[in-house]
This record gives sequence, structure tokens and C-alpha cells, in this order.
Amino acid sequence: MPKNKTKQLIKVVLDTNILVSSLMCTKGNPSKILTLVRMNKLQPYYNAEIMNEYNRVLHYPRLRIMPQEISVIVNLILRKGITMEAEKSIVKMPDETDRIFYDLHKAAGAILITGNAKHYPTENSIMNPADFMKYYNDISVKNPDLN
Repeated sequence: MPKNKTKQLIKVVLDTNILVSSLMCTKGNPSKILTLVRMNKLQPYYNAEIMNEYNRVLHYPRLRIMPQEISVIVNLILRKGITMEAEKSIVKMPDETDRIFYDLHKAAGAILITGNAKHYPTENSIMNPADFMKYYNDISVKNPDLN
């Protein structure tokens, strides 16, 4: 009898700058990360605070992001993601607005992907987009089920 294989997705928390960057440059690593979410290769985690932050920043007039683009990217996270609450940590943060992402990545056991690593403590589970893509490509070779 064949074994029932449950596909294990990589858990991620996406800093807002990943969403913004994916909309600004459709060929960069942030866009590739969102493509992996669309393809069910990554499991995003979010909560109400993070969704509020996404919506607040994506609507900045200076970014000139079309409402339809915002809707598509926010709905992608809502549709593919898992909502989870996290307790507020006491870790010292250079930018308190980033705590919501940090705390959720810890609670979910996820990788936090950010373009602003200097805003977070130095940890192996916090990666910039280029490092994450290298990590993903390395483990995809070792684990064909991720492809």
C-alpha cells in the first residue's frame, strides 16, 4: 500500500518590504518568493496586525501601487496563508514596528524574509530575499518533493 505523502511547505513570514519590492521589480527575488507562494511551495503566516501593516504601506501614495495590484497581493496572502497570533516578545528591536513580524516568525517556527535584516536580531531564521532563494534552491535539490 503506498504511503500517503503530505507535502511539507516551508513556513515563512514576509516583511512588508518583500511585498512592495515584488510589485516594484517583477524579476527580482521578492517576486520569485511570491511566485513560490502562488505555486504552493511556501506557507505564509500572518495575523491581523501584519495585514493592517501590509494595507497601510501598500497604500502609500508615493509608491503609486494600483489598488488592483494591492488587492491581488493581499488576497494571495489571505488565500494561501495561515493566520496565527503571537505573544509580544521582550527582544530589543531597532524598529518597534517590525516586532509583529519577528514575534510571528518565532511563534510559527517560520523563516522571516526581509529586505531590512538590520532591523532584526541576527538569527539564522531571518533572511534577505537573495539568501532565502539560495536556501530554497539548495534544499530543493536535496528534497525533490519541494519542486
